[in-house]
This record gives sequence, C-alpha cells and structure tokens, in this order.
Amino acid sequence: MYEWKSGRSCVFRNNVHLVFVTKYRRNVFTKEMIDRLREIFSETCLQMDCELIEFDREHDHIHAIVTVHPKLAISNLAGNLKGKSSYILKREYRERIKPMLWGKHFWSPSYCCVSAGGASMETVKKYIESQRTPPSEKSAKTSKRLSQQG
Repeated sequence: MYEWKSGRSCVFRNNVHLVFVTKYRRNVFTKEMIDRLREIFSETCLQMDCELIEFDREHDHIHAIVTVHPKLAISNLAGNLKGKSSYILKREYRERIKPMLWGKHFWSPSYCCVSAGGASMETVKKYIESQRTPPSEKSAKTSKRLSQQG
C-alpha cells in the first residue's frame, strides 16, 4: 500500500498512526485551521526526513499517518509536530483559540502512536517463528539433491 523508503544504510517502511488531542478536548478546529495544520505537519515531516501520508481530524483531535525514518525517535517527531503546530496556530488564529484554550497549551500533553504496518501481528509472529524452525531432514535432502542437479 505504501512505498518502501531507503536511507543511507537501510530500507524501511515504518508507518505510524499518530493521534493528538486538543487540550481539554475542545472543538477548536475550523476548516482553514485544519488545512494550515496539514501544511505545518507536512513541512515538519519533510524537515525531519519523514513523510506525511494521511491526515484528517475529528472535532477534538487529529489523525496522521507518517512514514518515519528509523534514525528518528517517534517521541521527537510527536514533540516537534505538536510544538511547531501549537506555536503557529496560536499565533495565526489567536482570536479563535484564546477563549477555548487558555494557558500556554494547544495540545494535550499525551498522544497515541500505533504502528501501521501492512501485516497483522499474527502474520508477523508466524513469519518470525518460521525463521527459527530448521528444515526437516526430508526437506534438507531434497534441497541438497536439487542443488547438485542444477
């Protein structure tokens, strides 16, 4: 579904689903704010060697799927996304935000992060378990015979 990425010494597809909730779960977003937030998230992701894949919102929180480079701690990504977006949105939409979100915070201090890989945990578990299983004696003999014939 999502493309593989490559780094200097690795190939990866680390997709994470992030959920950020507004402080006090306030319904503060307008369409214009969401569009601006998408721009901020996309720009921040690019600056951090990541890519914003999906972005949407509900009345008091946002959802984002981000491809994260393995060198980056997800907590750093979440902190930068929340920090930069909070600063910019509070500056650009002060009159909308001020009556709903008092104090210095736009986002709740916590967040949700879920891996968003293509395979289920059960599939991955079975794959890993099969890697430890040595081949049967019959399978080993067949493989040896085929390699000698070819």
